Amino acid sequence: MSHGHDDPTLHPEVQMSTPRGYFLGFAISSILMLVATFLVTSHAVPPFGLLMVISACAGIAIMAQIYFLLHIDISEHNIWNTVALVLFIPLFLITIGLTWWMFSQLYLHTMIMPGMPGMMH
Repeated sequence: MSHGHDDPTLHPEVQMSTPRGYFLGFAISSILMLVATFLVTSHAVPPFGLLMVISACAGIAIMAQIYFLLHIDISEHNIWNTVALVLFIPLFLITIGLTWWMFSQLYLHTMIMPGMPGMMH
């Protein structure tokens, strides 16, 4: 069960871990979160632009966390983690999309809209 290494610290995944990498991933994610929070609280951007900026900040933060904190890249010793991520992303997006669709349809079919005929008491 040694997987070709007598010393567990010689394993490639362990050697990829550095305090600098973890701090950098945490710092990038924290700065992007603070930027998004500041833009929301200051009302500096119109609503649609704010949605785009927050989405961009979230996307960059996710990529930083995947690379710096999870150490997922396209290197040969990390290929199965990369394959798992590539298979996970479409399933995650489908799940989020279908959940959004389900709740929006549920809202449309159950909420009483003002001015709808036959709904007045």
